Amino acid sequence: MYKKVETKLDFVAGELEVMRFWKENKIFEQTMDKNRGRKVFSFYEGPPTANGKPHIGHPLTRAMKDVIPRFKTMQGYFVPRKAGWDTHGLPVEVEVEKTKGFNGKQDIEKYGVEKFIEDCKASVWKYKQVWEDITERFGYFIDMQHPYITYDNNYIESEFWALKEMHKKGLIYKGHRIVPYCPRCGTALSKSEVEQEGAYKTLKEKSVYVKFKSLDEDDTYFLVWTTTPWTLPSNVALCMNPDEKYAKFKADDGHNYIMLTGLIPTLFEEGTYTILSEKLGREYEYHKYAPMFNYVANEVKCGYFVTVDSYVTVEDGTGIVHIAPAFGEDDYQVGKRYGLTFVQLIDDQGKFDKRAGTLSGLGAKASDPTVIEMLKQSGQLFKVHMFEHNYPHCWRCHTPLLYYAQSAWFIKTTAVKDQLVKNNESIYWLPETIKTGRMGNFLKNNIDWGISRTRFWGTPLPFWVCDCGHFEVIGSRQELEEKTGAAHNCDLHKPTLDKLTFACPHCGKTMHRTPEVMDCWFDSGSMPFAQYHYPFENKEMFEKTFPANFICEGIDQTRGWFYSLLAISTILFGKSPYTSCTALGLVNDKFGKKMSKSLGNGIDPWDILNKEGSDALRWYFYNNCTPGVSLNFNEDNLVELQRAFMGTLYNSYAFYILYAEIDKFDPTRHDIKTCKLSLLDRWLISEFNALVEFVTGRLEKFDCLSSSRKITEFVDNLSNWYIRRSRERFWASGEGEDKIAAFMTLYTVLSGLVKLIAPFVPFISEEIYQNLVRSVDKTAPVSVHLCEYPVADKAFIDASLNEGMEETLEIVNLGRRVRNTACSRARQPLSKCIVCLVGENKLNDELKALIAGELNVLSVETIKDAYEFVSYSLKPNLPVLGPKYGKKIGAIRNALAAVDANEVVKSVRAGNTFNLNIDGETIALTEADLFIEIKNKEGFASESNGAVTVIIDTTLTPQLIEMGNVREIISKIQNLRKDSGFEVTDHIKLCANGAAEALDVIERNSKTIEKETLSTLVKTKEAFRFKTEANLSVGNVLLMIDNLN
Repeated sequence: MYKKVETKLDFVAGELEVMRFWKENKIFEQTMDKNRGRKVFSFYEGPPTANGKPHIGHPLTRAMKDVIPRFKTMQGYFVPRKAGWDTHGLPVEVEVEKTKGFNGKQDIEKYGVEKFIEDCKASVWKYKQVWEDITERFGYFIDMQHPYITYDNNYIESEFWALKEMHKKGLIYKGHRIVPYCPRCGTALSKSEVEQEGAYKTLKEKSVYVKFKSLDEDDTYFLVWTTTPWTLPSNVALCMNPDEKYAKFKADDGHNYIMLTGLIPTLFEEGTYTILSEKLGREYEYHKYAPMFNYVANEVKCGYFVTVDSYVTVEDGTGIVHIAPAFGEDDYQVGKRYGLTFVQLIDDQGKFDKRAGTLSGLGAKASDPTVIEMLKQSGQLFKVHMFEHNYPHCWRCHTPLLYYAQSAWFIKTTAVKDQLVKNNESIYWLPETIKTGRMGNFLKNNIDWGISRTRFWGTPLPFWVCDCGHFEVIGSRQELEEKTGAAHNCDLHKPTLDKLTFACPHCGKTMHRTPEVMDCWFDSGSMPFAQYHYPFENKEMFEKTFPANFICEGIDQTRGWFYSLLAISTILFGKSPYTSCTALGLVNDKFGKKMSKSLGNGIDPWDILNKEGSDALRWYFYNNCTPGVSLNFNEDNLVELQRAFMGTLYNSYAFYILYAEIDKFDPTRHDIKTCKLSLLDRWLISEFNALVEFVTGRLEKFDCLSSSRKITEFVDNLSNWYIRRSRERFWASGEGEDKIAAFMTLYTVLSGLVKLIAPFVPFISEEIYQNLVRSVDKTAPVSVHLCEYPVADKAFIDASLNEGMEETLEIVNLGRRVRNTACSRARQPLSKCIVCLVGENKLNDELKALIAGELNVLSVETIKDAYEFVSYSLKPNLPVLGPKYGKKIGAIRNALAAVDANEVVKSVRAGNTFNLNIDGETIALTEADLFIEIKNKEGFASESNGAVTVIIDTTLTPQLIEMGNVREIISKIQNLRKDSGFEVTDHIKLCANGAAEALDVIERNSKTIEKETLSTLVKTKEAFRFKTEANLSVGNVLLMIDNLN
């Protein structure tokens, strides 16, 4: 009936066999087909880039993304799972540049943009096979055969439509964007480029404190600190913190200065200045000052006054900063808000342009000494200060970067800010704090989205511009064909689109496409509709899957993919594109350090998959990953969890198969509802149905952590409680009612359990299902993943029994601790166990019998007070009470020594407080405030957790000692049988030789020993092949076994 289960656990080999089974039987395709046409549960796959290898963080996100679609599929939903590839952007360009040995855009243009684009398109797929292989090996059920690809013309056309719609709403405009810029390479760098290892270098540079002359107050100067003297010629404003206090004071040099009150001592010694007045920063708003340089003073129509903004820090400097909108994001935003004239004296080679007089032609940072000397000569320099800081450099040529304003295209997301905030409120976030924290704060401080990039490999912006200022957005291939005469199937990339022109409808001049490409986040954020080429086709499919019921990625995507999805869909459709979002923490090494090549602490996911398997890695993530919290990956913990859960589950399954095969037990011939169930059977089935109810409820909330931990706990109880306490029922001869009930209980729970855990650990659940279920039921679905998800049968849930068994297990745990400390031999029976319960007594006779059997005692009694058997002594819990009462601790100690300790313990363990009067002060003590020491009565040992006290009578009578010797003999024989290779059903012969008293024990208890060990006791001189020695309290005995002839 059943296939023999190997005792050696080889999960990796089992998973590879399951993979072959899935492939041959097209199981994933069947899971999709069986629910087609049913209610849709929508899931969006965040697209990875295929020109980089997967790291250990990818299995984490894939584990979480796989479990929910599998769960909903088993519930009967149709769950489209379309894979995706993020194919554009910087990583691809960098890869090609490195391959070709290029050093910036000049080399690319020299090589040829068209050839470069083709190289990028090919490079995209460098690691495609690696991704597909690891996806299959991980058991991630997703459609890799029909993925959406962001460089596909259909995908791009949908993006063109989206931008056209945004333009119709008046949300597309051109402005400036501050970017890290390399003047040598002539290239803007992305955030990821700037954050590459080694990009930041430590520099020692000169900063300056300078004097801006007030035009509203005589002989008064604003003191300003800047670390970039080269930006001062482009200054158009000053900025103060509106809510901080600034002082006007007279210094010893006779001049009046204005700066932050709290920072004056950092520049002036005490006694060298006199404060004249004090105001909040906001009171200086629009206060005018004289320009420091006059290169472009006549061009500045709005400027040279004080602005205010809370970004101004108060920790260093003077509390006043200078504003040059072309050279800093904060400066730019302040300039935009106040309508300041935009001044940019630095050209795209990083040099001062011809307007800058004597500075013309000098490099920006190279001009610092000249600028400082000019300030000194003009009397505007107050102080030079050397400082050391980490500064970003170009990864290509190692030139210091400039933060530089480039012309850019924007989506006016600030126009829909209120709607974005409202839509965010509608999302179910895990963790919940993302809603009001990371995402909420980002949306409240929302700025317009700069969507243009000065790159080559990306989705071209479909913006055609004219010298007269008019621009148009092309929204489809048809419109492109009609306006430019382009072929309908032309490639929608550079340089093809760059060559297409048409006449301006306003002035008749030629309109050209703007050269930029779009931000890759716009690519990925368009996937809800672009993956279906909406609105040009698949309208019904888009509407069925929008919005998504579930998305999940790393928390670093909050302001990336999560935001781009939200922003685009809010503008186009007025609502969030997803109703729930799980943001996962990042994966660090076991010491909490970020993994990196330089530290050598990276983990190749293939190493884990090849060594431990996919299920082990998945289960480790489910049991340890709290959304939003970084995970310190520890392979040792993974292996331990694999043993504790998968090993325990597998051994439980193997136990059933072993005995079911011996008895040729066919579960399809019986019905669990008509079986005469024991207490343990009823409890296990009740617990299982309660588990189904709990796990289903938590998965509906996308909570894998508590679900998996509850399952781990259940499997431990299944093996180490139910099976261990029920083993003799499976060993019984014949097919009695009790044995059938045991088999059916274990089969029912195991067959239900593999369905329950199938979304979590798809491989081991499939392996067990095929042998456990399909071997005896050919009508069962061909795969566990084609089964329906278990539904709790509430008729089987007995809450009172579950609570009673929970209490029983706690008593057993305490009792084991008592035995471990008070009785060296675990197999030595003791007379009785006494249980003292503070709360309600939930123990019936059946539960007491379980406790007696597990603790190896003859009887179990319950009492209300333990004082007959134990006494207590009390001391103050110093770590708790010490900080509160300090010098009174001595008095508290003395008072505790004088009270009735038994009454105090009784009170605090009932949840009450116990009051002491110390020097007229009432001190209320709880159990946590006390160190309670237990003293046992002679002949008894105890353990307590506060609510439960377990006391065991440790007195040994001759009868108990003999019973212990018999159990020791039986245990030795059973272990010898196993080690010698005998099958469970093999009948053996047994012979003993040794101390006379030991032999007498065997003779008196021969029938019990023979029955328990399936042996026949013989007295013979012949040789036995297998031997072991038992050390009994009455002497040693040699036990010998062999085949019974």
